[in-house]
Amino acid sequence: MPFPRTHFEPEHEIFRDQVRRWLRDNLAEKVGKWREQGHVDRDDFRAFGDRGWLCLWADEEYGGPGIRDIRYDQVLQEETIRWTDIGFFHNAHSMLVGPYLDRFANAEQKSRFLPGAVSGDVIMAIAMTEPGTGSDLAAIRTRAEDKGDHYLLNGSKTFISNGIIGDLFVVAARTGEKRGQIGLFVVTADMEGFSRGRHLKKMGLPVQDTAEIRFDDVRVPRENLLGDPVQGFAYMAECLAVERTMSAISSLAHAQAAFDITLDFVKERRAFDRPIGAFQNTRFVMADLRARLDAAQAYLDQCVVLANDDRLTSEDAAAAKLICSELQGDVVDAGLQFHGGAGYMDEYEISHMFRDARIARIYAGTSEIMKEIIGRGLGLGERALR
Repeated sequence: MPFPRTHFEPEHEIFRDQVRRWLRDNLAEKVGKWREQGHVDRDDFRAFGDRGWLCLWADEEYGGPGIRDIRYDQVLQEETIRWTDIGFFHNAHSMLVGPYLDRFANAEQKSRFLPGAVSGDVIMAIAMTEPGTGSDLAAIRTRAEDKGDHYLLNGSKTFISNGIIGDLFVVAARTGEKRGQIGLFVVTADMEGFSRGRHLKKMGLPVQDTAEIRFDDVRVPRENLLGDPVQGFAYMAECLAVERTMSAISSLAHAQAAFDITLDFVKERRAFDRPIGAFQNTRFVMADLRARLDAAQAYLDQCVVLANDDRLTSEDAAAAKLICSELQGDVVDAGLQFHGGAGYMDEYEISHMFRDARIARIYAGTSEIMKEIIGRGLGLGERALR
């Protein structure tokens, strides 16, 4: 049995039961369609909005429930992954993009942008990554030139999640000559000069649409600038701890689901007249994974508690993301191995999970970058040791 989780209250478990039943009865059967078409249906985002499950933190004046408790988002993400697909990126909409509006938008901007995001009529995405920059966000080349009442935006972005079905993009662009002078701008898909490039084909996550987008002399009204025009890099850093915590939640939920699928399989599948779970190697590997999953879950749950109190450090968030994404990879790999040849077949869910998991050690900051952050927190940065 999994180790008891003590950071949830009874109301979180009531919410979990509601989410689980609705997802199981209404969306689980749609996953095959999503995978084939390469994106989630817009109606399914709206359905989440109808239930008040998008941007839970949004205040009532913008149509939200005003729930500023990440544990509810954790429940929602865990059940989404278990009953549908890890590629349903409502989490990116609500907890990766949404916090930029919550933290840095003024009241007028919130009144324009949040109601549609809360209802699911407007799907949000964030546009940071560019060809050739990867994790080095300070080196982006997309530029926003100040023209007085508007900014003229030029450049391109790639690997944009929700890029095909997205309506509203928070775009990072250079606003000054110095490295790291970046502004954040709200760009909508109906602006002249905005265009989508390829719907990118990937190794995994077929449900999550990933695209290239371009900006060719896009006139962005000054009223769409979020906060200070040169503090965007600091704003992004401020939001990264929660973003990486949400990524860790996704990784660990995916790992837990893969473990459960594999446990059921090794109890039923027989070889040499006995279940393959009866072999010592199977027992030992599964026991090791169970212990690691419980330890990672306890650490991650504590990170969620700290994030709720705005006390989560970048180092702890990086550690959670590192631990959970690496463990996710180990679990799905072992799961596929124990499935044998069946695990290589698309009709078995572990095959999809194996491919979907690989990106977790790359997006939201690679494992190597996570180690750099943790190491610098230990005073082991290159500058500190000169």
